[in-house]
Amino acid sequence: MANAVVVPHSLAEDLQALLVAPLFVAFAVLLFRQAGLLTGGSVGLAFLVHYASGWPMGLVVFAINLPFYVFAIRAMGWEFTVKTFAAVSLLAIYTEALPLLISIQSLDSLFASVMAGFLTGVGLLILIRHKASLGGLGVLALYLQNTRGWPAGKFQMAVDCVIVGAALLVRDPLSVGLSIIGALALNLVIAVNHKAGRYVGV
Repeated sequence: MANAVVVPHSLAEDLQALLVAPLFVAFAVLLFRQAGLLTGGSVGLAFLVHYASGWPMGLVVFAINLPFYVFAIRAMGWEFTVKTFAAVSLLAIYTEALPLLISIQSLDSLFASVMAGFLTGVGLLILIRHKASLGGLGVLALYLQNTRGWPAGKFQMAVDCVIVGAALLVRDPLSVGLSIIGALALNLVIAVNHKAGRYVGV
């Protein structure tokens, strides 16, 4: 891999990633919501607000991410921020559109947690490889790492623990436990597939 040629992504490839990745995550959101579960990060924070208030999930996802674009610009630059804004906006749109296109009559909660975790992991992996994200707390973690020296992974883990703990206020313990399984499935996809030297492309 040391002699591999780094091939930049074309504009068409970036557009494809920005269109497809949020759709994977939106389908995961549909499964999580159908089963009464949630996940971590800013989407998990949006789930907490959605379950507590009944506000539209897509609108909450979009609104919660707005403050974090300032950190995205400072931590990752304009290109990353614009791509992230596009991805989050599409996620918000897809999240509201999919329930109009799909009706799920029966869904096992354990399957929903694992499958939704896998889908979210794949969606995030696509965005990472195209220098984008779903914004939110992950961007704040990177900003704090760059400016304060706080380890991004530990900060993200701490915040996710808070989100999961707060979930006990709006969901039952079984649902929270299944949500944790979904989060583990998500992180498994990222851990196995996102390693330096295994993917060539910028």
